[in-house]
Amino acid sequence: MSDARAWKAVVRIEGSTPAEADRLFRALGPEAEREVPRARAKLLRASVSTVELVIEANDSGALRAALNTYLGWVSLVASTEAQAAAGPG
Repeated sequence: MSDARAWKAVVRIEGSTPAEADRLFRALGPEAEREVPRARAKLLRASVSTVELVIEANDSGALRAALNTYLGWVSLVASTEAQAAAGPG
C-alpha cells in the first residue's frame, strides 16, 4: 500500500448464479464508490459468479466498522434473493 492504510480484508462472495453475483455487485457498487475518511472499499468480479470485496483501512476499528457495514448489506441482498426465489406468499 502506498498510503497510511495498514489494515486490509478480502471477502469473496459466491453467488448461486452469475445473475445473482451481478445483482450483488450492482447493489454494493454505489457504496464502494463513496469516500469514507478512514477506510476504502473496492469491488471486483473474481469470476462470473464471485464478487470480491477488498477493504483497506487506517486502523483496526475502521476495518471492523467497514466489514460490519458491508457484510450487513451482503446479508440484506442474500435475504432479498431468498425471498424473491420463494415467490409470493
